[in-house]
Amino acid sequence: MGSSRPQKTGNGVSTRWVSLFCIASFLLGVLVVNRFWAISDPVKMDEEATLVQKHQRKEVPPIVNCDKDASVQAGDILSQVSQTHDVIMTLDKTISSLEMQLAAARAAKADSEEGSPMVTKSGIENWKERRKVFFVMGIITAFSSRKRRDSIRETWMPQGEELKRLEKEKGIIMRFVIGHSATPGGVLDRAIDAEEEQHKDFLHLNHIEGYHELSSKTQIYFSTAVAKWDADFYIKVDDDVHVNVGMVGSTLVHHRSKPRIYIGCMKSGPVLAQKGVKYHEPEYWKFGEVGNKYFRHATGQIYAISKDLATYISVNRFLVYWS
Repeated sequence: MGSSRPQKTGNGVSTRWVSLFCIASFLLGVLVVNRFWAISDPVKMDEEATLVQKHQRKEVPPIVNCDKDASVQAGDILSQVSQTHDVIMTLDKTISSLEMQLAAARAAKADSEEGSPMVTKSGIENWKERRKVFFVMGIITAFSSRKRRDSIRETWMPQGEELKRLEKEKGIIMRFVIGHSATPGGVLDRAIDAEEEQHKDFLHLNHIEGYHELSSKTQIYFSTAVAKWDADFYIKVDDDVHVNVGMVGSTLVHHRSKPRIYIGCMKSGPVLAQKGVKYHEPEYWKFGEVGNKYFRHATGQIYAISKDLATYISVNRFLVYWS
């Protein structure tokens, strides 16, 4: 009764609805216009992208993956260095071998200079016709060491056909090294001859056996072995040492390309000044105060030398001093 009604147009539509319709139309128009402004022309977008790509090609240099090429070049360089090193080592070994052969031939000629020419020729021919082997192992023994020799034969030294097979297939020579008594042909020599007849594993030296002659015996052993076999290595072993032959071979094979080499054991220990004990040092005072130690030195129980060193000992046997 007191309230007013909404006005209507002539066709019966309320003015409120007309106002809402106008506002909605305005908002819809604004959205449509903004949408068209935000979307650029596809042709222009393609042109702009092309220009950007050309600009990047001009300013940014091409990226080349050099890792593969660098690794290949490094591998080639290392391979060439390794090959050059092998060639140098081979030449060094060849030159050293020729020098030793020349020196040995001169020594053989000098030894038989006063003899007949046939003796000289025979010595040189024997030197050239030596059997090529891997290593020669000389086991230094004495007349009284029969039990030690039997122990070695029963443990690590092959016998009979096995010893021959080892020499033929592996090039490994093993012999007990012994000289002769002061009276050749005596009881001691006959005992060794009987043992040799049974086992055939001795290398006889032109040397008089004796405890104080061990150094010269070792020197004569190397000279005799070099004259008999052309080996890469010559080994000296005492008859109270038990050897792993396989380990010795695998160790020496790594040093086969080296022309001049010594492989042995180093040791040191206290100087024993007290009398009556084993290994008493009579001249202990030379080593300083009581309780002092020997300087570090090579032990003579087992060691190996290369062919060149053994040949040098053989050639210069009258000049080399053995303590």
